[in-house]
This record gives sequence, structure tokens and C-alpha cells, in this order.
Amino acid sequence: MPATRDDLFARLNALGIQTKTRDHAPVYTVEEAQALRGDIQGGHCKNLFLKDDKGAIWLIVCLEESQIDLKAAPAKIGSRRLSFGKPDLLMEVMGVEPGSVTPFGLINDRQARVNVILDAAMMAHDLVNYHPLQNTATTTIRPADLVSFIRSCGHEPKVVAVA
Repeated sequence: MPATRDDLFARLNALGIQTKTRDHAPVYTVEEAQALRGDIQGGHCKNLFLKDDKGAIWLIVCLEESQIDLKAAPAKIGSRRLSFGKPDLLMEVMGVEPGSVTPFGLINDRQARVNVILDAAMMAHDLVNYHPLQNTATTTIRPADLVSFIRSCGHEPKVVAVA
């Protein structure tokens, strides 16, 4: 059973990580998120759930306006040829549905199958924003706290200028 939003917030609290969450209507695209965000501070992000041609799983987390060239990305991140992961794999590994991809989904990757890439430009922000396992809310967190959370899930993220 995948972790719930309450499970996520309990983990963050146990780690001493402060966040702020705002509920909103479901959003499925960057454009929909931009229309609903109001005055939420910080860098707003998108997440690419990818698989390479040898089956390795990758999560690239970057600013929403970033352009990620999937043909150039393998040389930057050390992967093979990339394509988008299928919804059933996303649910199996990260416990979220398409439209809700988030680094917080790593709480469900108990086998540490996902290679995590955090874009350097995103990490330069004071605050960053992601869905808390569902696309019906936005959670604001400091980048250093995001890294602490990811490490608590058994992953060692790489910070790479991928955009």
C-alpha cells in the first residue's frame, strides 16, 4: 500500500522538516498549476519519470519552465537512452498516478530503484514546490530539506545542470 499524504507529513515532521501546504483543485499540467497557484512562494517544479533502454528508472526534478532534452540528458546524468515511464511502473515504484509525480513519491520506493536527478537551477532557489503525493495540493520546502527527505528514503540524489 503506497504512503498517504498523512504518512508523508509524518515522515517530514519526524525529520524536523518544516513545510507549508496549500490545497487546490487537481492540476495535470504546468499551465493548470500556474493558473491556480496564487501567491505560493518559491520555484515551481515539474518532475519527469523516465526509464532508460536497460530498464533503469530515473526521476528528473526541475523548474517548471525548464526544457529537458531527452536526447542530451543521458550524457549529463549518466544514463542510457531515456523514454517516459509507463503509468503502471510509476504506481508500482513511486505510488503515484500520472499528474502527481513528485520527489515525495520516493517515500514509496523502498527498493531504491529510482535514480534521482535534481536540476542545479532549481536547487538555487530558497524554496521549491511539489505535490504531496496527489495533484490536489502544493507543498513548499527548502531545497536542503528536500535532499534530507530524499536521503531518508534511501536515495542519494545528484545535483546536475540538466536543463
